[in-house]
Amino acid sequence: MNTKAYINGMGAFLPNEPINNAEIENVLGLINDKPSRAKKLVLRNNGIKTRHYAIDPINRNITHTNVELTVESIKTLVKNSSFDLSQLDCLACGTSGPDQMIPNHALMVHGALGNPPCEVIATSGVCCSGVAAFKYAYMNVSLGFARNAVVTGSEQVSSILRSQHFQPEIDAKLAQLDDKPIVGFERDFLRWMLSDASGAALIENKPNDEGISLQIDWVDYISFANELETCMYGGCIKLEDGNVQGWKNINNLKEAFDEGYFDLNQDVKLLADNIVLMGQRGLEKTKKKYGLDPNTIDWFLPHMSSGYFKKDLSLQMEEIGMFIPEERWFTNLEYKGNTGAASIWIMLEELFNSGRLEKGQKILCIIPESARFSYAYMHFTVI
Repeated sequence: MNTKAYINGMGAFLPNEPINNAEIENVLGLINDKPSRAKKLVLRNNGIKTRHYAIDPINRNITHTNVELTVESIKTLVKNSSFDLSQLDCLACGTSGPDQMIPNHALMVHGALGNPPCEVIATSGVCCSGVAAFKYAYMNVSLGFARNAVVTGSEQVSSILRSQHFQPEIDAKLAQLDDKPIVGFERDFLRWMLSDASGAALIENKPNDEGISLQIDWVDYISFANELETCMYGGCIKLEDGNVQGWKNINNLKEAFDEGYFDLNQDVKLLADNIVLMGQRGLEKTKKKYGLDPNTIDWFLPHMSSGYFKKDLSLQMEEIGMFIPEERWFTNLEYKGNTGAASIWIMLEELFNSGRLEKGQKILCIIPESARFSYAYMHFTVI
């Protein structure tokens, strides 16, 4: 039995006070006691002015785990929507960085929430993992398998961006008498791009009696991993032939730390050449599939890892007949940062609770993921 499904409430949590660009290295620390050469260039291009870290800026200790961030966003959702967690049918959580490998992130969130037994699912990936969780929950509710679901996208990445995380690699280079023991740009790049947050959405099989709801019209998800090599990666290194080698292939775990297997890496050239272009291809397919008309879109929410891509994104959309004027764009990248799997939910939550949405308005969301070039597209109607 197919039925409609609706977003009836949203919550978000960003830890601690916002950190401006001048404060970043005070919080994350200096690598090898030297300021980053890449910092100014990356920050100038990405346009992010403040972000949040789950780190105490004084002692640099972790203040929130990923589970704790997620639970806080759900608590905010419950407060905003007056939803009774004891009635929850399905919990779906997406993240790229769970606190542990096993059990999965969603099970740990369920344990921390303490609500009665329910269906629990975790989805992996990077920026699209929160949308994968959302699509699972949406299908669950719309097919009548669940009356409701709570969905989250969260990231606690700052813990591995702290300078001490890079120290084994630096120490190994010093031991090899390397006179310039630096961390490569591919690793340093992401220290100025990523931050922490969690967003949560409540899906139900009927709209709110009072206030707004977002009718979920459709969710599309497409991968181009068959065409392109790995672009963003962790727990592995990238080989010269474009393949990756995981940490499990290393006989000595210390060697994996020394060689940076556990760092986050970004193939910056591959990213710049393909992230917008492949997103255009995905959007063109989605446009044809659903008969998308840009003139009907009242709010366009693009998850952009960097403001650097904004101009190209607009031009690429125009090329396929999907031009949307900038006054209809909504993004909070500048003051809430790039929070990966949480980003689209942090944006949508702010808009949902802003009082700016009106009945009948259409919302289009685009979420790119550079890991191996996946893209998600979502469409909502305000009712």
